[in-house]
Amino acid sequence: MLAPGTSAPPFRLQDHNGQWVDLAALRGQRHVVLFFYPKDDTPGCTREACGFRDAFADLQAHDAVVVGVSGDDLASHRRFAERWHLPFHLVCDGDGALRRAYHVKRTLGLWPGRVTYVIDKSGIIRSALNAPFQPVRHVQEALAALSDQRRV
Repeated sequence: MLAPGTSAPPFRLQDHNGQWVDLAALRGQRHVVLFFYPKDDTPGCTREACGFRDAFADLQAHDAVVVGVSGDDLASHRRFAERWHLPFHLVCDGDGALRRAYHVKRTLGLWPGRVTYVIDKSGIIRSALNAPFQPVRHVQEALAALSDQRRV
């Protein structure tokens, strides 16, 4: 994983609604909660995504944009977002380039990892969590990291 204090690698990807999510364009504007998850509509990933959904107002109050990343295609992301009423960006990392850039390793060598980064407005990683079997913890840690940023 990339360590807190590291510059976040740039990315520009299209989300499930056809909007472009560009880290450089968000610099100076918003914090970014970037969460990598294994697969749409699986039990743990659904718990995690719904946790971010349920905390969305709090995340926005901390001036954060939420971006979920998996290798699923945009059609799968659209179905996942519609089914669970997910109000944030879901982007496709089909070739795994973003996972590699953020050093998100496979869990037990079997499936894509579950990692969450909180990136501050200046593009610096402030929090990094790798907890593949604790999907709800990712939301709690992201909120805690954003609360710490507010005090700075």
